[in-house]
Amino acid sequence: MDEIKSAREIAAEKVAGLGEATEEERLGWKYVPEGERLATQYLKEGGNLVLELGKYDDKARKHVTRGVANVLVRNINLPDSDLARGGNKRSMDGLKLVKTNQVALENVFSQMRRIFDHYSGQGKEQRRQAYEALKAEFEAQVRQSLQQQLGAFGRFRIDVEKQPQFQAEWRRRQLQLDSQYHTLLEELRQELLAIP
Repeated sequence: MDEIKSAREIAAEKVAGLGEATEEERLGWKYVPEGERLATQYLKEGGNLVLELGKYDDKARKHVTRGVANVLVRNINLPDSDLARGGNKRSMDGLKLVKTNQVALENVFSQMRRIFDHYSGQGKEQRRQAYEALKAEFEAQVRQSLQQQLGAFGRFRIDVEKQPQFQAEWRRRQLQLDSQYHTLLEELRQELLAIP
């Protein structure tokens, strides 16, 4: 009959089956977080990434650079505010300092800029129109409901924008409108991470 094993014993067997970590993996565990810390510091306070990266030997620098790139790429977002636009510029400038294939990098950046321009131009207009349509739709529903309840055909000043249902529906629709931009942006982020 088979022996019943505890969860701890099963986990220990799985860990033993994984084998020993390679030197490269250990370096990654140690230096990728240092790169992430450097990138966070760069985004918040500025500083010289090239100088900071120069403090590491070649083996470690590769992993530190990967950590820096991970954070910088994650901080590129849709330009829905001046703060986001500034953060995007800072992240892109930082990536230019740490990536070696500048041509591939600039190609991805130009695609991102097109997405950002569309989001800020035509996308903004689409969101405005969708907002106005939703507002009119909610106002009509509220007006009809009030007329049915009160039986009056008087004039009502209805401010649906403050209604929680309106706000929730607007957030849902806005996410839906922005989802195509997020999908494209995520694909480009993955391309950025693959660039040496």
